[in-house]
Amino acid sequence: MAMKIRLARGGSKKRPHYSIVAADSRMARDGRFVEKLGTYNPLLPKDSEDRVKMDAERVQYWLDQGAQPTDRIQRFLEAAGLRDKKERANPNKGTPGKKAEERAKQKADKAAAASEAAAAPAEEASAEETAE
Repeated sequence: MAMKIRLARGGSKKRPHYSIVAADSRMARDGRFVEKLGTYNPLLPKDSEDRVKMDAERVQYWLDQGAQPTDRIQRFLEAAGLRDKKERANPNKGTPGKKAEERAKQKADKAAAASEAAAAPAEEASAEETAE
């Protein structure tokens, strides 16, 4: 059985509340699970102690049994100190999209044109002074 430690959604519409569960990876997200390991309430402030609650001993047991945590659970485990922090590198995440690149290019062109326009009268004035 391929086990996963993942979130199962509960709560009403626009008021999510998640259970941290150990479940067979073939089961539905909110379907059958083997054991409930904790809760996660994303509506609480990030510094709240009640935002993520989990039974560390049982989570460690399932990890030792070969259960794979999902990405979000992996982050919870890193915050709790149960797992080493994993290096994440997504080089495309920080790059702007096409529209943003176009806007930046237009802005740079406008700034260059404005600086040229500001420099042109100053050059003419200095040229007149040298001519006299």
